[in-house]
Amino acid sequence: MPRPQRNLVSGEYYHLYNRGNNRQAIFFERENYLYFLKQFRYFVAEETAHVVAYCLMPNHYHVLVHLREDTLSKAMQRFTMSYTNAMNRRYKRCGALFQGRFNTIHVDSDAYLLQLTRYIHLNPVKAGLVKRPEEWEFSSYCDYVNLRQGTLPQMECVLKQVSSVEAYREFVESHDTEAFEPWM
Repeated sequence: MPRPQRNLVSGEYYHLYNRGNNRQAIFFERENYLYFLKQFRYFVAEETAHVVAYCLMPNHYHVLVHLREDTLSKAMQRFTMSYTNAMNRRYKRCGALFQGRFNTIHVDSDAYLLQLTRYIHLNPVKAGLVKRPEEWEFSSYCDYVNLRQGTLPQMECVLKQVSSVEAYREFVESHDTEAFEPWM
């Protein structure tokens, strides 16, 4: 039986996420995180969707995108196959790396968009990997607070909702991480 068609609309925002099969790692060393971002840019971000925010965790990922084309499912399929094949070759493993196909949640308001970026950026803090979000290299948080000048995240839609970069930092870092559970 074919999978049900996703109803993804160009011009809308979506939270994309997935985790490792059986909750296992999808990143095994630093180079894997960098390769993931490179491949995501090539297969998804160059034509299909602008990346708004992201966080790559050892066993899962979150990417917030603004859809430009309605071809996200096909682009994500190519991206996932490319990344999985590379990891299987590199680590002499076989089979699925991810737990099924990627998941999507439609972001239906500016308020939700802002809250979601905080959730994404606080994931490594909540998981106990770092004490502060800027300590996690594999997140767009450092781009948001001008600690890195990356070219992947398109942050304007989020930063226009706060008065300054410092206000965004305060918005994220003043949040009680006990108030949410990261998706793992």
